Amino acid sequence: MRIFAAMDIGTNSVRLAVVEVQPNGTWTTLASQKQVVRLGEGEFDKPLPRKKGRAAENGGHSLTEEAIARGALVCARFAEVARGYGAEEIVALATAAVREADNSNEFVKRVRDLADLDVRIISGQEEARLIYLGVVSGIDLPARKRALFMDIGGGSTELIVGDRASYAFLDSLKMGAIRLTSEGVVDTSKAVSPAAWAGLQRHVRSLLAPAARAIGRAGFSVMYGSSGTAQNLAEIIVQASSTPTPTSLRNYELSLTDVQAATKRLCAMTIEQRRRVPGINPERADIIIGGSAILQTVMETVGAATIKISDRGLREGIIVDRLRRGEVTSPEDSGARRRSIRQLMRATGVDEVHAAHIVSLALSLFDQWKALGLHDYGRARELLEYAGLLHDAGFFVSHTDHQQHSYYLIRHSELLGFNDREIEIIANLALYHRKATPRLKHAGFARLDARTQRVIRVLSCALRLAEALDRSHLMLVKEVECVKLTRPDRVRMILRATADAQLELWAAEGQAAAFEKTFRLPLEVTVQSLTENFSPLETV
Repeated sequence: MRIFAAMDIGTNSVRLAVVEVQPNGTWTTLASQKQVVRLGEGEFDKPLPRKKGRAAENGGHSLTEEAIARGALVCARFAEVARGYGAEEIVALATAAVREADNSNEFVKRVRDLADLDVRIISGQEEARLIYLGVVSGIDLPARKRALFMDIGGGSTELIVGDRASYAFLDSLKMGAIRLTSEGVVDTSKAVSPAAWAGLQRHVRSLLAPAARAIGRAGFSVMYGSSGTAQNLAEIIVQASSTPTPTSLRNYELSLTDVQAATKRLCAMTIEQRRRVPGINPERADIIIGGSAILQTVMETVGAATIKISDRGLREGIIVDRLRRGEVTSPEDSGARRRSIRQLMRATGVDEVHAAHIVSLALSLFDQWKALGLHDYGRARELLEYAGLLHDAGFFVSHTDHQQHSYYLIRHSELLGFNDREIEIIANLALYHRKATPRLKHAGFARLDARTQRVIRVLSCALRLAEALDRSHLMLVKEVECVKLTRPDRVRMILRATADAQLELWAAEGQAAAFEKTFRLPLEVTVQSLTENFSPLETV
């Protein structure tokens, strides 16, 4: 058994779950915390476009200093709670407010300094995938029945269609309770007029249109809402009804007519009146209209007559995903991460035979260097594998400087299952697999933290050498062995080849300087024949 913690750093609130994982893969919740921090407060202050059907332009978002301070402090306190329970690992993921902020690095650094915690920024697609994992783990969805899952956050809304085994559609829309309120509600202290409400719904429909068409094609038989907006609206509706109040809102079903009546009632109130509504969370009184506009408009647009409430979401999705990664899986069934990599390989026409050979050589070097004490990385091995599979993806754009194109394609593809730091590492490994080595004079590399820079230096060295060992693309070098020698201290790399591997020998010797710069040890290279057809070449 081990203790694990998941932290969801959202636009409106920060949520923490500390769980004890059992040997059979189930978990028991030891602590569950939530704190409203309004990390996205002031970030999305931009009026809605006046022209019908035109979505607001994006860009220029920044976290305020006050929001950064609040968010970092709560993350630090939650990290203390998790460590107090003995958490061996804390996975902290940040969503819309941080991923869209121009100064996201400032927030990440503040949390690292204050909480000794690495915040990982995830894409909207990855957020949707994790929400799906979290929600579907807590509901009893009949086999072969598809559901529409909706999570309304502060800055984005995630929509997923899937059954209990897998998803068929994922999307993340740039509309959330805080964002829509900032953009479309002029004065949150006053009642919202019918014209203003119509404007909110019109804006939601314009952003929702492509997703609504895709949802219609995928089809669903039941809808679930997992957000604070859905839960709080359910509490308001329950309190206003004549039926007994349930002990839990889990799987509680709201009708569209109930939602429409509740939103009409809330719009007619001032903020002070809304704060006194039975069942409402007073901290949501200013943004409940924006959140409700999204929920009601989505239900109306996709044709959902009812919506069920789920008490699980991104936090639980982090836990499920982490547990799944710990499972032993076959090469053909290793989850969203490998599927995303394979999809990008196919889309860019990667030479899969060459890529697989490069991966084999690079991982062999990685493992041997670790055994020799040259590094102590573990999980980074997986990232090296994926970088090896994608290092030549840039050929899809151009052979010239294809490493730069590989970086761009990896960095800007929706690789599911990865956080922002992992994608950055994979992209940089592809960038530095040939030509220039990682240097601080490169602006993109310089922006990374020192620990990430070191990972990239070590892993890119392995990938560069692996690429050198298949310079001819004939897979002549079948095995490689590294030996640490003394008097003088150095590393000897022995290439075992099936034919004359002179090109590979020269290419490997050309990477000796990069190896020495990385590990502060000279590298010498020799070749041994695996056949009797040629004489071994050796450098002394």
